[in-house]
Amino acid sequence: MHMVRRRPLNPLNGITLEMMLEQLVAHMGWEAMGVEVPIRCFSHEPSVRSSLKFLRKTPWARTKVEWLYRNRQKKMNLPLEDATDG
Repeated sequence: MHMVRRRPLNPLNGITLEMMLEQLVAHMGWEAMGVEVPIRCFSHEPSVRSSLKFLRKTPWARTKVEWLYRNRQKKMNLPLEDATDG
Protein backbone atom coordinates (compact mmCIF):
# COMPACT_ATOMS: atom_id res chain seq x y z
CA MET A 1 0.00 0.00 0.00
CA HIS A 2 1.45 3.34 -1.09
CA MET A 3 0.62 6.31 1.13
CA VAL A 4 0.54 9.81 -0.25
CA ARG A 5 2.21 12.28 2.02
CA ARG A 6 0.25 15.50 2.36
CA ARG A 7 1.17 18.84 3.83
CA PRO A 8 -0.79 19.86 6.89
CA LEU A 9 -3.62 22.26 6.05
CA ASN A 10 -2.39 25.79 6.76
CA PRO A 11 -5.18 28.37 6.60
CA LEU A 12 -2.59 31.15 6.44
CA ASN A 13 -0.73 29.77 3.42
CA GLY A 14 0.00 32.64 1.03
CA ILE A 15 -1.15 35.35 3.46
CA THR A 16 1.59 37.65 4.71
CA LEU A 17 1.63 39.31 8.10
CA GLU A 18 1.29 42.67 6.35
CA MET A 19 -1.84 41.45 4.52
CA MET A 20 -3.32 40.25 7.81
CA LEU A 21 -2.69 43.59 9.51
CA GLU A 22 -4.08 45.65 6.63
CA GLN A 23 -7.25 43.54 6.46
CA LEU A 24 -7.74 43.58 10.23
CA VAL A 25 -7.28 47.36 10.37
CA ALA A 26 -9.75 47.86 7.51
CA HIS A 27 -12.32 45.61 9.18
CA MET A 28 -11.83 46.33 12.88
CA GLY A 29 -9.69 49.43 13.30
CA TRP A 30 -6.69 49.85 15.56
CA GLU A 31 -8.70 50.48 18.73
CA ALA A 32 -10.65 47.20 18.49
CA MET A 33 -7.47 45.34 17.56
CA GLY A 34 -5.81 46.77 20.68
CA VAL A 35 -8.67 45.45 22.80
CA GLU A 36 -8.43 41.96 21.26
CA VAL A 37 -4.61 41.86 21.31
CA PRO A 38 -3.43 44.34 23.96
CA ILE A 39 -0.05 45.36 22.62
CA ARG A 40 1.32 48.89 22.60
CA CYS A 41 1.88 49.08 18.83
CA PHE A 42 -1.93 48.79 18.37
CA SER A 43 -2.86 51.40 20.98
CA HIS A 44 -0.16 54.11 20.87
CA GLU A 45 0.40 55.82 17.49
CA PRO A 46 -0.39 52.63 15.57
CA SER A 47 0.87 51.99 12.06
CA VAL A 48 1.30 48.92 9.91
CA ARG A 49 5.04 49.55 9.70
CA SER A 50 5.63 49.77 13.46
CA SER A 51 3.35 46.81 14.10
CA LEU A 52 5.17 44.67 11.54
CA LYS A 53 8.51 45.52 13.13
CA PHE A 54 7.25 44.51 16.58
CA LEU A 55 5.36 41.40 15.48
CA ARG A 56 8.31 40.05 13.48
CA LYS A 57 10.46 40.20 16.62
CA THR A 58 7.81 38.94 19.05
CA PRO A 59 6.52 35.43 18.30
CA TRP A 60 3.88 35.36 21.06
CA ALA A 61 2.29 38.58 19.76
CA ARG A 62 2.40 37.40 16.16
CA THR A 63 0.65 34.18 17.20
CA LYS A 64 -2.15 36.23 18.79
CA VAL A 65 -2.56 38.37 15.65
CA GLU A 66 -2.68 35.24 13.48
CA TRP A 67 -5.30 33.77 15.82
CA LEU A 68 -7.35 36.99 15.59
CA TYR A 69 -7.10 36.97 11.80
CA ARG A 70 -8.20 33.33 11.52
CA ASN A 71 -11.14 33.97 13.84
CA ARG A 72 -12.21 37.06 11.87
CA GLN A 73 -11.91 35.60 8.36
CA LYS A 74 -15.58 34.66 8.03
CA LYS A 75 -16.77 38.01 9.36
CA MET A 76 -14.47 39.84 6.95
CA ASN A 77 -15.54 37.63 4.01
CA LEU A 78 -11.91 36.68 3.42
CA PRO A 79 -10.68 33.51 1.76
CA LEU A 80 -9.87 30.73 4.19
CA GLU A 81 -6.90 29.57 2.13
CA ASP A 82 -4.33 30.98 -0.27
CA ALA A 83 -5.23 34.63 -0.77
CA THR A 84 -2.64 35.36 -3.43
CA ASP A 85 -3.85 37.06 -6.59
CA GLY A 86 -0.98 35.91 -8.75
